[in-house]
Amino acid sequence: MMKYDRIGGLDKEISRIVYGCDWFQLNSEENKAKAFRALDEVISVGCNAFDTAHVYCGGDSERTLGLWMEERGNRDRVVILTKSSHHNGDRKRVTPFDIESDLHDSFARLRTDYVDILLLHRDDLEKDVGPIVEILNKYYALGKVKAFGGSNWTHQRIEAANEYAYKHNLQPFTASSPNFGLAEQVQNPWGEGCVGLNGPDNKEAREWYMKNNAVRIFAYSSLARGFFSGRVYSDTTPEQGRKILDDAAFRAYFHPVNLQRLARVEELAKEKNMTVPQIATAYAICHPLKIFSLQSPRSISEMRQNNEAMDLVLSDDEVKWLNKEI
Repeated sequence: MMKYDRIGGLDKEISRIVYGCDWFQLNSEENKAKAFRALDEVISVGCNAFDTAHVYCGGDSERTLGLWMEERGNRDRVVILTKSSHHNGDRKRVTPFDIESDLHDSFARLRTDYVDILLLHRDDLEKDVGPIVEILNKYYALGKVKAFGGSNWTHQRIEAANEYAYKHNLQPFTASSPNFGLAEQVQNPWGEGCVGLNGPDNKEAREWYMKNNAVRIFAYSSLARGFFSGRVYSDTTPEQGRKILDDAAFRAYFHPVNLQRLARVEELAKEKNMTVPQIATAYAICHPLKIFSLQSPRSISEMRQNNEAMDLVLSDDEVKWLNKEI
């Protein structure tokens, strides 16, 4: 059954699986109905949290969620995580102006006057954290943003932002969305600015999150964008993998280190009579970092299977073994 947890600043429980809405389109009634059906199915298995962003699907991701919430009358019962301030081809956009502008677009699209969690989609290391923390606190004080944080922000930058917040008696970041799951993000899937937590190079970051557990992790691509969907096998060739995965997933995850992990997932799945995505989900949920797992299963059967994995308890040794630590 679904598990729930909380983060600082938000008075709602959040499902540990957060549904990714980066595929919604409103270019036809058929696609709208398909998205609504997926959202209804997600709710039916206990998932109450939805991940979207200002840039997803040209705004249709947020618009679809807004139309669905309005039609179902369930705004207060769901958790909306949206993201702002993604860079574009002309400039970096982590500025107070862009945060406000994107946020007001999101309010209109989502047909709401507040968002539960706002994350800054990218960072700009040339910008001081002070003005960023100040503008986020303006909307927090107004009740327009209940909790906030960074997506693809390093732990050092989050620490700097929170030091500023504490010094000025302001609300700190309580959420972070790096990549994390069983697969190591070997290459950046979308170019510069992607931050991951897995692998030996990120041990210091994981230790920081363990010590600073008030900053909760909303891990994107926690099933590696389909690498752990059950459609890829440990003996899948690169030629086959390119046909199964999209470019971002293949570039980031289809590497020997992850195929070796996948072989262990297959072995444990057989032993426990579970599926590959169920083992990968259980790994994310059972990991000591206690993450919220961002996933986008496209069918109710996949969603139910991943929900069933919430009841699978992996031992500490099994978690380490899957990650090739022992």
